[in-house]
Amino acid sequence: MTTYDADVIVIGAGLAGLAAVAELVDAGRKVILLDQEPEQSIGGQAHWSFGGLFFVDSPEQRRLRIKDSHALALQDWMGTAGFDRAEDHWPRKWAEAYVDFAAGEKRSWLHQQGVRFFPVVGWAERGGYDANGHGNSVPRFHITWGTGPGLVAPFERRVREGWRAVWSS
Repeated sequence: MTTYDADVIVIGAGLAGLAAVAELVDAGRKVILLDQEPEQSIGGQAHWSFGGLFFVDSPEQRRLRIKDSHALALQDWMGTAGFDRAEDHWPRKWAEAYVDFAAGEKRSWLHQQGVRFFPVVGWAERGGYDANGHGNSVPRFHITWGTGPGLVAPFERRVREGWRAVWSS
């Protein structure tokens, strides 16, 4: 029987699991990554996706003269979510934090990981032509070069390199 002594066990080899493991192995932690799917399914649904990501006021948007802002994106999100109950407090806080991330460090962090983007911006969840209802009032759908596999690849590479470094010591 094989036994392992790990610092952390991560359940799920989708993009979130890979990103978590990549950060952990970069920090020198011994990590076991478990998933119900075989190894060739690493990246989960992100691997099979079109690789579209939500960014706010990105260089691609500015180059295409799409006028976007943190305030507009948050207004679009809140108009769609319709947070109007007391139990919506934490979902609202999560939405606010995610728009902060999408308008701030998300794109540059992904670029540092090796993710690249097509020079066009598309619509996903397109709404009306103002920010008072459902959906996005401006295009915010950024496609990664290589689509889903291009999004997963830098994280998978970091995980595999980190495992070799950490588990071989």
